[in-house]
Amino acid sequence: MYYYLFWQQSIPIPYFLNKRSIEVTIINNEDFIIIYMTTVEELEDYLSIPSKELINDISRIKGDILILGIGGKMGPSLAKLLKRAIGRAGLDKKIIGASRFSDAKLFKELCDFGIECIKVDLLNDKDLNKLPQVENIIYMAGNKFGTLGNEHFTWAMNTYLPGRVSEKYKNSRIVVFSTGNIYPFTPVDSKGAREDFIPSPIGEYAQSCLGRERVFEHFSIKNKTKMLLFRLNYALDLRYGVLLEIAKTVWEQRPLDLSMGYVNIIWQGDANEFAIRCLNHCEYPVKKLNITGPEVISVKWLADEFGKHFCKTPVFKNKPEDTALLNDASESYKLFGLPSVSLTEMIQMTAKWVKNSGIELSKPTHFQERKGAY
Repeated sequence: MYYYLFWQQSIPIPYFLNKRSIEVTIINNEDFIIIYMTTVEELEDYLSIPSKELINDISRIKGDILILGIGGKMGPSLAKLLKRAIGRAGLDKKIIGASRFSDAKLFKELCDFGIECIKVDLLNDKDLNKLPQVENIIYMAGNKFGTLGNEHFTWAMNTYLPGRVSEKYKNSRIVVFSTGNIYPFTPVDSKGAREDFIPSPIGEYAQSCLGRERVFEHFSIKNKTKMLLFRLNYALDLRYGVLLEIAKTVWEQRPLDLSMGYVNIIWQGDANEFAIRCLNHCEYPVKKLNITGPEVISVKWLADEFGKHFCKTPVFKNKPEDTALLNDASESYKLFGLPSVSLTEMIQMTAKWVKNSGIELSKPTHFQERKGAY
């Protein structure tokens, strides 16, 4: 029996052995499969493997689940992970995904996977009111990139829409995707901002995200709606994320800006799993929870690691500042344990993806931004 080595546990995955590019290594005198994805199909299969813990938790969630804003970077893989977890648990829950679905291919792909998809402009009250009442909401709608020069739309999406959704789904449990951008920069020798830190968002995007939180919080108190604010940074898969951006910069021998010298990251599959499991932890008044990986990681160190993989010497500009946007997710580990995919694995998989010219989403994180201009 071969296993894929995770940080905390080894999960048998014989189903995937015939579908992937694999390399075998010996660890502690045992065979382990080290899987390097080379296609989007392989990557999405990997992102949708449910853990035992997710399968157990999904059985505790009563009712169907509606994902608002399913068409973004994380929504499709979250929905597929949820669908597989429900299947493995032997349950008959419906998953509904609402989005503009400007990509007709994604609409068909998700429908074929067994997800009920609804084309909707959430800012249109008629469209919003037509959506079904559902017991569980995962709220992923929002706007970040393109805020500069289009601030009015960002505020409408990030602060007006949450009020409309809160009123419509006042009797539901709601997990709200938020961001660590609502926090101030913290010293790089600290663990980062905790949930009890006073928010101090920089720039209009981050301010509007705090606005989103405050609006949901208001309606949680008003209607006694159980909610959880899912403060995430930075999720990644191989098509986007901090590691891809650093790896590409090293690969192409471009200067890497070290001003934001330290980051937190988490594998998208782990972030998706935690978001689903958070449906069991919604509270009134609203609960706040940081989500990211456990390490405070040096950007320069990451570049040097990719340099070793690529046999290239990284080029740098600027020096690391004494503060960075960092997130202490210790509370989430008490609920869910540590993320299953380690930093070492993420670096290895990203390096292989870049070497093989893997597909990219062209959605940069702008993790180096220190003035909040998105």
